[in-house]
Amino acid sequence: MTRGYVPLMLLIALIWGASYLFIKVAVEEMSPAVMVLLRLVLASAVLVGYLGTREGYAQTGRALRATWRDGLMLGTINAAIPFTLIAWGEQHVDSGVAAIANATVPLFTVLLAIRFLPSERATGWRLAGIALGLVGVGVLAGLNPRGGWWAVAGTLAVVVASISYAGGGLFVQRRLDWVSTPILATASMLGASVILLPLALASLPSHVPSWKALGSVAALGIAGTGFAQVVYYRLVRNYGSSRSSLVTYLLPPTALIYGVLLLGEPLTLPELAGLGLILAGVAFGSGLLGRTPPA
Repeated sequence: MTRGYVPLMLLIALIWGASYLFIKVAVEEMSPAVMVLLRLVLASAVLVGYLGTREGYAQTGRALRATWRDGLMLGTINAAIPFTLIAWGEQHVDSGVAAIANATVPLFTVLLAIRFLPSERATGWRLAGIALGLVGVGVLAGLNPRGGWWAVAGTLAVVVASISYAGGGLFVQRRLDWVSTPILATASMLGASVILLPLALASLPSHVPSWKALGSVAALGIAGTGFAQVVYYRLVRNYGSSRSSLVTYLLPPTALIYGVLLLGEPLTLPELAGLGLILAGVAFGSGLLGRTPPA
């Protein structure tokens, strides 16, 4: 079982790390809403095809109809809002910066759990990890950012997206742990598509985007969202959610490498410092390091 763990982890890191690159390319020619809607539609097609092949299309349709309300809610807070915020943010910051800022999701999960999951308490090393990670966000956004205040706004937009992701995770944990993960993911992609449709129609581009932009959206939707979800299901099923969540640590450095090598983005000291502080904060805040015993 452990033989396939590392290859699957690396595969997901390579796919998800490249998502920030594809977003950066696509938003140069289309609005965030249009780009995200195309991404969601393509991902939905992949996931419906996967479920239909595995479970049968009739059974898949019944399961999706039974969860459409929850899919609409989860799709809003776990896809429509964060996907759009990250895309907007990448109009103003490099893809690597967005990936680093998005690595704060586990920190906000711990913070929100204090309020919505009373059994969780952030003390000791976990509390120190949260503080350390937030300092990393400040370093990333506030130390002489290239692009001025728009760059600060772009970074903070991705941080808000991380808060939305964290809220989505807790929503699933509290309300939807009875729904299978593939069905829930598919329902949320479809629900997010419905939510974003009016905004996307209102911001259609005045001309057909280039093949480069359209290809980036296709890669983002098919590989970076749909196919990656299927691979991640397999990783969680075979090795558990705790070990699978460690892929979080691989995404920022992977995205930085893509940005530097393929987009010519500079690698700055504040980015490296912010990356180190955020990842260290996530390690302590999530309980991976330190002396806080697991609940």
